[in-house]
Amino acid sequence: MAAVELILLQRVEKLGQMGDIVKVKPGFARNYLLPQKKALRATKENRAIFDNQKAQLEAQNLRRMEEAERVAERVMGLSVIIVRQAGESGSLYGSVSNRDIAEACTASGLTVSRDQVILEHPIKTLGLARVRVVLHPEVSIAVTVNTARSVEEAERQVRGEAVGRAAEEVVPPEADTIFDPGAGDQPDIP
Repeated sequence: MAAVELILLQRVEKLGQMGDIVKVKPGFARNYLLPQKKALRATKENRAIFDNQKAQLEAQNLRRMEEAERVAERVMGLSVIIVRQAGESGSLYGSVSNRDIAEACTASGLTVSRDQVILEHPIKTLGLARVRVVLHPEVSIAVTVNTARSVEEAERQVRGEAVGRAAEEVVPPEADTIFDPGAGDQPDIP
C-alpha cells in the first residue's frame, strides 16, 4: 500500500516535529496518529487550517511543555517499589508491565497512564531498573523501579545489599557436624 501524507500536530518521537509533513504507513496513521489527534491528513484544506491555527497550537504545546517540566522538577529521582513473587534465583513469576509501573507511580503521587511508561526491556528479575516516563513529547523523566519480594527486601536492595541466593553465604560445614561418630552401621576401623 502507498504511504499516507500527514501533518504532525505535535512532536512524535522518531518521526518529526510539529508542522512537519511526513509519510507513514496507512495502519500507523489510521490506528495511532489520527485517533490520538497527533496528526491531520495532509490535504489542501487541512494545510490551510493548520497554517491558520499554527500559532495557537504552538502556544498550547509550549504551555503543556512548561507544565510537564515543572512536574519533572518536582518528581525528579522518583523511585517506586513493586512487590512480586519470585523464584530462588531471583526470576519473577511473570514480569512487571508498564501498567504496573504506571499504577505504582500514581500511588507515589505522579499521575501517569501506561502509555507514558516506556519499557526498553521487560522486567523479569528482582532488582533495580530505570524506566523512562514521558510527561510530554519533549519532556521525560527516569523512574527507578525496585522489584522485590517484600518491602523489607526492597529497602535492602536500595542500600546495595545482596538479596536472595546471592545473600546466602555458602560456608562449607565442618566434618564433625556432618558425621555423627557411632551413628548407624559403620565398619570398625583399626
